[in-house]
Amino acid sequence: MTSTGSTRAEIVVDLGAIRHNVRRLRELVGPGVAMMTVVKADGYGHGMVEAARAARQGGADWLGVATLDEALDLRAAGDTGPVLCWLAVPGEDYALAVAAGIDVTAYTVEELDEIAACGPSARVQLKVDTGLSRGGAVRADWDDVFGHAARLEQAGRLDVTGIWSHFVASDEPDHPANDAQEAAFREAVALAEKMGMRPELRHLANSAAAVLRPSARFNLVRCGIASYGLDPAPGHTPDLGLVPAMTLRARLAMSKPISAGDGVSYGHTWVADRDTTVGLVPAGYADGIPRAASNIATVWSAGRLRPIRGRVCMDQFVIDLDGDLPPAGTEVVLFGPGDRGEPTAQDWADALDTITYEIVTRVGGRLVTTHVDEEQS
Repeated sequence: MTSTGSTRAEIVVDLGAIRHNVRRLRELVGPGVAMMTVVKADGYGHGMVEAARAARQGGADWLGVATLDEALDLRAAGDTGPVLCWLAVPGEDYALAVAAGIDVTAYTVEELDEIAACGPSARVQLKVDTGLSRGGAVRADWDDVFGHAARLEQAGRLDVTGIWSHFVASDEPDHPANDAQEAAFREAVALAEKMGMRPELRHLANSAAAVLRPSARFNLVRCGIASYGLDPAPGHTPDLGLVPAMTLRARLAMSKPISAGDGVSYGHTWVADRDTTVGLVPAGYADGIPRAASNIATVWSAGRLRPIRGRVCMDQFVIDLDGDLPPAGTEVVLFGPGDRGEPTAQDWADALDTITYEIVTRVGGRLVTTHVDEEQS
């Protein structure tokens, strides 16, 4: 990876890693199963448009996003392939998405009517709630929603292209909800077919289920976090051959000695128990560095792991250099693939008692994003 140059702090995204991960996931799920790469939330912090292009190059049949705006941004960037979006509120304008050939999602009769009003070219996928109790039609409403969708389709007002749902705990393979949800989803598919619909797509599996639960793959899987090289079910998956795509790095603003008894950062929540040296890293919680990382997480600099000392501030934080005095400008890697000994996003997630999704999607703010392609180079 190239030098940070004059950049103060940056997110570096390896598009070759995303392309590799999508190819690898396609191999893992096997033939006959289409691949959707989820690029919502700015491609999980990796850059939506760039990640989408790399995913298509890796063999993604579909792209998945949350909002209509995200889907339209993909079209504006030149993507012409199948795209599904799934999160809307009453009164949103579906017309542009329908005109752009984007598949939209409906949970209710009211949403179906709003979508159908946009013209006969509307492509709709029905989402059912099989136990997550989040988006999707609950079991008591399936008959009404499916019946209404079937009537609208028969009248030529829309095309029902898919039926889908989402797992509660696919990252916990033995969780009883998994079997219950898969059974409920099969019931929903059977009911849709009984009502005369023949949706081309049936999908339930996210990244963890795509890898760990072959029976839930149906004919499409939706891979989000795994597409970016992060383990979808830590502790439950073998080595999948994925490559983390994001590196978060900065350059030391300064290094200096401090004495035993000196406190560091706001509130002096860490006080040196010995003479040591510290370094100033020019990124903080305004850039998405979790304040909860204070006195907990580690970074990599000058060939070693270096602990964060004191509170993470809005624009900066301090690391313990343990007597070393590397010059200003020395690279600091907060997390990356881990192949040089640096922490990974999973290490940060474990330290902060959270998940890698939060680690990679929250970074941004003033950070520069640089896209590279290690596979090509």
